[in-house]
Amino acid sequence: MKKTQHITTVLEYTSIEEFDSINQKLISKAKEATQSSYSPYSKFKVGAAILLENGEIIQGSNQENSAYPSGLCAERVAMFYANSKYPDVPVKSIAIACFNNGQFLDRPIPPCGSCRQVLLETEERHNTPMRVFLYGQKQIFEIENIKQLLPLYFEKDMLDE
Repeated sequence: MKKTQHITTVLEYTSIEEFDSINQKLISKAKEATQSSYSPYSKFKVGAAILLENGEIIQGSNQENSAYPSGLCAERVAMFYANSKYPDVPVKSIAIACFNNGQFLDRPIPPCGSCRQVLLETEERHNTPMRVFLYGQKQIFEIENIKQLLPLYFEKDMLDE
């Protein structure tokens, strides 16, 4: 038997002002995107903003449906749009925010497992690490890349084995 350890490093901030102007803008765009959420069932408004290598910022919000599996998370809405509009442009970073009960959550929310896999595939596709910012009013997390969020990930090479 061999024992391995997978460690995730998270930088924790208390204010958006601790970031440079481009990352402040990205986080603000994620917060703004929560307002276009279609979430009449959960009332849990999630927004994502993606910064591409070309400087473009793409926003997305969660879109619910009464047939729950038919909805889509904010991260995938934004990423699929970015990948379809700019298929050859790597993603530098993504910011995610959640608005619920009339305010932003105090703690950051992480992407779900499906979103992590989609984000990881984009990171792998462009061979470029994607920085992650998770916004909360009292905490903001920064993670170096998606692999930090999904250390035992399924990758396309496994399909060939």
